[in-house]
Amino acid sequence: MDIILKYFPHISEEQKRQFAALYDLYVDWNSKINVISRKDIENLYTHHVLHSLAIAKLIKFSDGTKIMDVGTGGGFPGVPLAILFPKCQFLLVDSIGKKIRVATEVSEAIGLKNIQFRHCRAEEEKGLFDFVVSRAVMPLPDLVKIIRKNISKEQKNAIPNGLICLKGGNLDAEMKPFKKSAEADDLTMYFEEEYFETKKIVYVLI
Repeated sequence: MDIILKYFPHISEEQKRQFAALYDLYVDWNSKINVISRKDIENLYTHHVLHSLAIAKLIKFSDGTKIMDVGTGGGFPGVPLAILFPKCQFLLVDSIGKKIRVATEVSEAIGLKNIQFRHCRAEEEKGLFDFVVSRAVMPLPDLVKIIRKNISKEQKNAIPNGLICLKGGNLDAEMKPFKKSAEADDLTMYFEEEYFETKKIVYVLI
């Protein structure tokens, strides 16, 4: 939990309470439904919560922004972002029902009011959003093809609407089709922990 306060020191007492509650909830649910590697659960705050919050270093979502998290798994990056941006609306989508159940139960347990869930494939969701976010769910060209229909034309943020992805490794091939409309930044710009040395945040203008 200290690592969240290190990079986001100005969160409210309620947000501190919600972030602090995540560990026990995910440990409990992970013992029933495996959404995080058993070896990795000890690193929940660095590898999952803080990693998700990297998106908040790229953009501070304006109040009222609508965001869809595609392939959310157990709720990343959607749940940490929904805690950080209580005046934005989040829809978390995953094709695996038991993973959506974990994210739903965790969100209800900490009292998140600005989040909804849908058990479906992203192709089936027809709603409009200012941004789509995801964490290494599929290659960039495939993801853009699926979510292009979901990006609203109405702008309300400091950067234009689009897709924000958290990814690792060499992205040259994936980025090639988006030379003029995408940028990738190393997460070491924001976080000093070793885990982030191979991690990137990708923004695609859509």
